[in-house]
Amino acid sequence: MRIKKSLAAAVAATLAVAGLAACGSDNDDKDGVGGGAEKADIRVWLNGTDTPEEARAWLKETFEEENPGTTPTLEQQEWDGLVEKLTPALSSESETPDVVEIGNTQAPTFTSAGAFAPLTDELDDLGGDDLLPGFVDGATIDGETYAVPYYAGSKYIFYRKDLFEKAGLEVPASLDEFVQAAVTLKEANPKPANFSGFWFPGQDWRNGAAFVWAAGGDLAVEDGGEWTGALSSPESVAGLQTAQDLFMSASGAPKDGNEADPWTPFCAGEVGMMSTPGWVKGLIEDPEAGCPDGHAKEIGVFAMPGPDGQPAPVLLGGSDLAVAAKSANQELAQEAIALMLSEDYQTLMAEAGLTPARTSLATLLGDDEYASATVEAASNAKLTPAAPGWANVEGSRVLEDLFSDIAQGGDVEELAAEADEELNSQLNG
Repeated sequence: MRIKKSLAAAVAATLAVAGLAACGSDNDDKDGVGGGAEKADIRVWLNGTDTPEEARAWLKETFEEENPGTTPTLEQQEWDGLVEKLTPALSSESETPDVVEIGNTQAPTFTSAGAFAPLTDELDDLGGDDLLPGFVDGATIDGETYAVPYYAGSKYIFYRKDLFEKAGLEVPASLDEFVQAAVTLKEANPKPANFSGFWFPGQDWRNGAAFVWAAGGDLAVEDGGEWTGALSSPESVAGLQTAQDLFMSASGAPKDGNEADPWTPFCAGEVGMMSTPGWVKGLIEDPEAGCPDGHAKEIGVFAMPGPDGQPAPVLLGGSDLAVAAKSANQELAQEAIALMLSEDYQTLMAEAGLTPARTSLATLLGDDEYASATVEAASNAKLTPAAPGWANVEGSRVLEDLFSDIAQGGDVEELAAEADEELNSQLNG
């Protein structure tokens, strides 16, 4: 297994040198919570393309209307390499953004390092108990909350109804049936050679985690405040073995590839089933995305089933919003976050297929089969471990390496044990 350098030391050391502490911001003499200029240009970091253009435009226009003389600059960052970019940016008063979108799995590390200003006093105004609880919990330390949910996105299965019918398949009712359906689809479609009964590229640990959890295993566990890797437990190994069976017998995706842009092979006729967030529907139905009309008309969806027939414990991904501790514009940053959690803004997010940050707004997703699959998949979804060093785990790509090596036929038990050793050096920050 390829071992990558951990980011734990980099995150902790860089932020420590900058004078950040878990108690929050040291900028009380600057604009915002400590008083100062009422007008300022603020920077909002948004990651990837998940936030729709309509929401971005609404935020900019509304913020400027409510705060005359201010200009919000929305800067798009990429998820790949985000931890490495955030670490030095958040440590610098001149370089820091004011509002930060960060993956909910990455938030605990930066929260523990004191990179964000506390939002505890603003929590009720931002949604309070209506906010997705797991996201709030993951960004709370010693009773102080440092980030709030932005959106969530549990994954469910998109499938080709025509290919199911041709192969004589029904929607699977258990995990075993799902695995068998994936293998059957692969065997029933020998051309193209890279056809996937279930599209499962080698680095895709986020979908792979569902098989670990479904088998009763886990990525990491906590005991007495200490986190350790749990991938080498018998239950986890059994789940990883299921993943390897799918890699070897059902997927034609690259064994060392990542999960980016799954709609591309789907639209090319190379996929029978894929596990993706609901917003992929819009891309498949968009004629400019190049997906044939026939494919869009043949789409069906269902929540991946677990061993007992109930929804499998898929990863509930998503993003948090935080105010940078080094921001000189604390109050304006808080106002921007309040707008991003408003019903108007969250409605635009829901229309793009993203699960709203506020549980009471879940009905905005609609009542069609896609909304039903979203709600069903989320009913048993899980978050990644709330370990203080989890962002370091993601930054080191140890899980991508593990699943890629498993996809290429490596010994599951040996690879899992090696991964646990690396996790143990990263999980606790």
